[in-house]
Amino acid sequence: MASPITNVERTDRQLRLIAETVGIAGALGLEVRLRGGWAMDFFLGEPTRDHEDIDWFAWSEDAPALTGALLRRGYRPVPGPPAGQQLDFVKQGEESSFALLARDPSGRPVVAGGPWAGRPWPDGMLDAPAGRIGALRCAIVSPRVQVEIKRMTPVWIPGRPRRAKDAEDIRRLEEALRAGDPRPA
Repeated sequence: MASPITNVERTDRQLRLIAETVGIAGALGLEVRLRGGWAMDFFLGEPTRDHEDIDWFAWSEDAPALTGALLRRGYRPVPGPPAGQQLDFVKQGEESSFALLARDPSGRPVVAGGPWAGRPWPDGMLDAPAGRIGALRCAIVSPRVQVEIKRMTPVWIPGRPRRAKDAEDIRRLEEALRAGDPRPA
């Protein structure tokens, strides 16, 4: 069962921004994919908790076109990780972060920039079908890989402990994966 959403206005605003971003990317022929808490919610088919931000993956070669389109739609850049690693924007007080992907010589997704440039992401990360909340569909990171990323972050980034929300997300995802695809047809 989903946790109660305490900030319905923020959740609705973030869902509108997700829809807007999907529309912007689609109009440009670019691929964006939710990651983190919103990816989990789109897999589960409903918002499960309040979210601090909206986390995405995007291809590094698409960064200039995506940036230009977001700026034209009122998104403002905010400082973030090193250039080439992630793009961070804010609109209506909500942050959207785009971790950038590149491809290794075999075509697998790897970290595009920063201190981990060239390191591979887990196999199958981009193999999940689109998730959905109501009529809104969005590409998401594979739920199995979401679990792996949430489990491994404290190992991959020493000094970053697993947060309580990550442990709860792992529990929710594993429960849904054991039960089969939770989304209605």
